[in-house]
Amino acid sequence: MTETVEHLRDFNYYKLNQNVTQVLAEYIWIDGTGERMRSKTKVYLTPITQISDLEWWTYDGSSTEQANTKWSEIYLKPVVYVKDPFRGDPHILVLCETYLPDKKTPARYNFRWIAHEIMEKAKDFKPWFGIEQEYFLLKRTGTTHIWPLGWPTGGFPYPQGRYYCSIGERNNFGRALAEAHLRACLNAGIKIAGINAEVAPSQWEFQIGIAEGIEIGDHLWLARYILERLGEEFGIDINYDPKPILGDWNGSGAHTNYSDIKTRGEGGYKYIVDELIPLLSNTHKEVLKLYGANNEKRLTGHHETSSYDQFSWGDGSRGGSIRVPVITKELGAGYLEDRRPAANIDPYLVSAVIVDVALLNSTYVNQLKQLLVQSAKPLA
Repeated sequence: MTETVEHLRDFNYYKLNQNVTQVLAEYIWIDGTGERMRSKTKVYLTPITQISDLEWWTYDGSSTEQANTKWSEIYLKPVVYVKDPFRGDPHILVLCETYLPDKKTPARYNFRWIAHEIMEKAKDFKPWFGIEQEYFLLKRTGTTHIWPLGWPTGGFPYPQGRYYCSIGERNNFGRALAEAHLRACLNAGIKIAGINAEVAPSQWEFQIGIAEGIEIGDHLWLARYILERLGEEFGIDINYDPKPILGDWNGSGAHTNYSDIKTRGEGGYKYIVDELIPLLSNTHKEVLKLYGANNEKRLTGHHETSSYDQFSWGDGSRGGSIRVPVITKELGAGYLEDRRPAANIDPYLVSAVIVDVALLNSTYVNQLKQLLVQSAKPLA
C-alpha cells in the first residue's frame, strides 16, 4: 500500500452521515479509447428507486476523445445502477451509454446498444457467460515509469512457477488490493465469482458470472471501475495489456465461458463438438478482430495460449483456442471456454459476437467489426 496520503479515501474527508438526504450518483462511461472509463457525480435530492429516476446528463466529449470542441456535448444515458461501495447507501454507481447530441447516434466506443440488440434476439436461448479477467498491478515512479508490483526496480523476479494461487510474502504481491476489490464488488451487488493470483508475479484475476446476456458486459465494466478506484487508494496502476512484459512471462487474457440451453441440455457435449466448435472455427479470423488490441503479442502458442493464426480446441486443453472442460464431457452437457479474448476486450463486443456466431448465423459479425473500425478512426 502506498505510504502517501494523497491516495487514501479517509483522510479528513467530511464523512457522509445519516442526516444526508441527498443521493450521490456516480455516472460512469467508456471514453474514446474504448478501454478506459470516466466518471462524475450528480446530486439527487430524492431517492432513486428505478432506472427511470435517473436523468440523461452531458459531458465534454472533446476532453474524452469522443468529440471536437465545436460539437463537444455528449449525452449520458443511464442503463444500470448498483450500490456505491465507497460512499455506501443510498449512493449509487450508474453505468451509462454515450450518445451524440441527437440522443440517437452512439458515441465512439458505445457498443452496448448493439450488444443489447443481439442479446434480445437470442434471449430465448438464455446465453450465460463467465469472464475471467486477468490484469497486472503496476507501481508508478513519477508520471511515466511503471513496473510490476513486487518486481526489482527495472529488473526481474524469479521465473514463473511459484506465483499461481500462491501464498507468502516472497510469492504473492497485491493480495490486499485483490481482496478489497472482491469485497467491494460483493458490497455493490456485482456478480463476482472469485479471485486468484495468476501465473506471473503481480498478475491477478477476478471472475464475473454467471451472468445472462447483456449483464455480463455491465457487470465486468462496473467491476473494472471499482478496481481502478481502489487502485487510486493503493497507489497501484491496473494494467489490462495483453502482453505488458515481453519475454518468458504470461500475458493477460479474458477467457470467456459460454453456454446456452442447447449446450446445457441433453446431448450438449455432442452439440458443442459437432456443431458449435465448427462455427467458432469457421469464424476464427473474423472474430479475433473483436478480441482485443495487440492480442497477437499474447496468442503465440506459448504461455497457455493458442496460435493467433490457427484455430484449435481440446477437452481440458489450455493450449487451444477453445477448451471444453472435462466436467462438460463427463456430464455430457455444460459449457465451453473461449481462451482467445485478451484482457483489454470490450465485453459487450465479445459476448455479442459469440452469441451471434453460436445462435444467429453470424448475422452481425461484419457490423460489429465495422463499428469497431469506425470508432478507431481519428476524430474529424
